[in-house]
Amino acid sequence: MAQPKQEWGTRLGVILAVSGSAVGLGNFLRFPGNAAQNGGGAFMIPYFCALLLLGIPIGWAEWTIGRYGGRKGFHSAPGVMGVIGRGAAARYLGVLGVLIPLVVYFYYVIIEAWCLGYTYYYLTQGGLGIDSSQAVADQVKASTGFFTSFTGQAANGSLFQGRHAGVFVFWLVTFALNVYYVYRGLSKGIEEFCKWAMPAMAVCGILVLVRVLTLGTPDPGHPEQNVVSGLAFMWNPDFASLGNFKTWLAAAGQIFFSLSVGFGVIINYASYMKRKDDVVLSGLTASATNEFFEVALGGMITLTAAIVFLGEPLTRANTGGTFSTGFFAVPVVFAHMPAGRFFGAIWFFMLFLAAITSSLSMLQPAKAFFEEALGIGRGPSTALLTVVCLAGNLFVLYFSQGLVALDTLDFWVGSFMIFIVAAAQIIYFGWVFGMERGMAEAHEGAHMRIPRVYRFIIKYVSPLYLIVVFVGFCLQAVPGYVRTVLGDAARGIPPDHDAQLAWLVIVAVMAGLFAVTVVGSRRWRARGLDLDGLRGPDDQVRAA
Repeated sequence: MAQPKQEWGTRLGVILAVSGSAVGLGNFLRFPGNAAQNGGGAFMIPYFCALLLLGIPIGWAEWTIGRYGGRKGFHSAPGVMGVIGRGAAARYLGVLGVLIPLVVYFYYVIIEAWCLGYTYYYLTQGGLGIDSSQAVADQVKASTGFFTSFTGQAANGSLFQGRHAGVFVFWLVTFALNVYYVYRGLSKGIEEFCKWAMPAMAVCGILVLVRVLTLGTPDPGHPEQNVVSGLAFMWNPDFASLGNFKTWLAAAGQIFFSLSVGFGVIINYASYMKRKDDVVLSGLTASATNEFFEVALGGMITLTAAIVFLGEPLTRANTGGTFSTGFFAVPVVFAHMPAGRFFGAIWFFMLFLAAITSSLSMLQPAKAFFEEALGIGRGPSTALLTVVCLAGNLFVLYFSQGLVALDTLDFWVGSFMIFIVAAAQIIYFGWVFGMERGMAEAHEGAHMRIPRVYRFIIKYVSPLYLIVVFVGFCLQAVPGYVRTVLGDAARGIPPDHDAQLAWLVIVAVMAGLFAVTVVGSRRWRARGLDLDGLRGPDDQVRAA
């Protein structure tokens, strides 16, 4: 029996939902770390270049092909990319657009639970027990020790026992919330949640930002550690750093991951839009909302506060990664800040809201894929998705030693594969679907026109930019992760078994999704759907 097609309730709802999918932990944790490690203000120049040449054009392409695919009766990346790419190869490549958000969810909801747990500790215990009278290095060490114990890094299975088994409870709460809202559907679930969560996030962020900007110079013994110095660190560029390719690579990567392009999420969300619903201004608005949260809140709060309380050398030393920024350095800042317990609770609750708006978007593509490929309803698809995610979550929770399993999934799926999907989408859009046809589709119902220069950018600049970034990314990061999985006998490095198990999880999920795609392809063809995009855009199709 055909399921009634879901639709967004309002245009604002879809913008907030897409913005929510993009606004996540990377905005508040990854961005400040990247900026601190790459020259502060110098990082912002290549960052905004990447936004204009990579993030926004790929986003427009995804919004456009998603809405077009929805008209053809498809709401997941395999079906949509098969139509745009005109063939089975594109359809099976589109499986990555389901695999990526699904596997990322396996570990993302665990980090979500950490944020909820930290919120709880700040509300009930006044923080993490950091003694602000100690040397700052000792405070960072104490913060790091708490995080290491809290996340069960000492040994596999430690989260199921001991004093930090409470993480399991926080995970159950977050997992149940995600399943509940996804089960309720697009309009009554995801849209309803994002309509209040996004404004709540903004209020929390602005409260903390106002507090940070009014700190002045809290330590008279270090007059150089003040709010003005913090803002200067973020916005005054050191032009010498612009000659460093690593800075440009980090900036492009940050924009790329921050806007959720290549995830398969925007395609899914846009597929539920009506034919005359605007995608150009909506896409730009979603990107602008993401940038507000990332730059105005994530960057200005974290970097300014860190400079004020830690100073520039310690800020650079302790904000080198996602976890070191949010879970090592920031708690030390709140330990020094007046009313730090209150603002710490607000900060981590904001991170929790940011994480859950993103994790909801990760579940929806797989749910839609199961429904349209297997011909099942909302209840069975949610049940199947729950079983798969439960197994994935328990894997990450159990294999917590050194967070190797989590890190392996994050690199190969949450970083490496995203480049592949985004490159395929922009190339299919500009070269297979066709630029003229693509622009005509994008402008249908649009409240603004895409500047003509973006025809050249989308067809030539964005793919080339993406390939250069991907090659640089591979040269810089891939060898180390390959050694983690396979080992290196010449260097005496044994393979890491947790990393190998993580790879088996990726392969198993991919095999399962390929099998579902085979079943779905047969079903779609039997129903007369335009599987390979060979019919005109105005053909009428039956709902999948």
